[in-house]
Amino acid sequence: MSLLRLENVTKRFGGLVAVDRVSLTINEGERVGIVGPNGSGKTTLFNLINGVYIPDEGRVIFNGQDITRLPPYKRAPLGVGRTFQIPRPFASATVRENVAVGAMFGTMGGQLSVDQCLDMADRYIKLMGLEAHSEKPAGSLTPVEKKLMEIARALAMKPRLLLMDEAMAGMHPKDIDEMVQLIKDVSDKENIAVVAMVEHIMRAVVGLVERVVVLHQGSKLVDSATKEALEDPKVVEVYLGHPPEE
Repeated sequence: MSLLRLENVTKRFGGLVAVDRVSLTINEGERVGIVGPNGSGKTTLFNLINGVYIPDEGRVIFNGQDITRLPPYKRAPLGVGRTFQIPRPFASATVRENVAVGAMFGTMGGQLSVDQCLDMADRYIKLMGLEAHSEKPAGSLTPVEKKLMEIARALAMKPRLLLMDEAMAGMHPKDIDEMVQLIKDVSDKENIAVVAMVEHIMRAVVGLVERVVVLHQGSKLVDSATKEALEDPKVVEVYLGHPPEE
């Protein structure tokens, strides 16, 4: 049984069809990339998966449960985690406290004490290389550090599905390579399915995901293995403009 299943989901904003009858499955532990040109519907699709938006048509099934109309705070304890393109920390709280919030409201939220949540925060802060910033106010971090903290907070939720919204944008290529390997290692070790939305960082797409879903004007254009998808003539035409570099 698939972990996530979208069945013909559609979202309209007035006369604009942002997502048009998209069907999609994500399996346990699978890593999938969502790509497409600006305005293709990627962010709207993410918002439909984690409950920011309710689809006008279609269904969202997670682990066999219909969650189509559940808000984000009810999806998080089921195992749907998310990072955002623009991090939104509790600016005056410490980095450690911010990450602990993920543990408190994730899949183990009702089972852990505050101290246990803080211990879990320490683990993921270390994983992201933020130990030196643990007791700093989150608002004092650089943009890239805030992204790393967002990933730590999402992982502390112990999600079964992690939605990563341009988590590596703005990073140095060497840091991207290290982040790709880190996410792959955590995904494999903790059996987390990862759905990564990326703009134009091809090294992240090729390095991280096993499968690519390409959106165009709100519809699913291609859904296939990474190399095959990125070499598809339709994808080259509407998204890449040229074949991906080896």
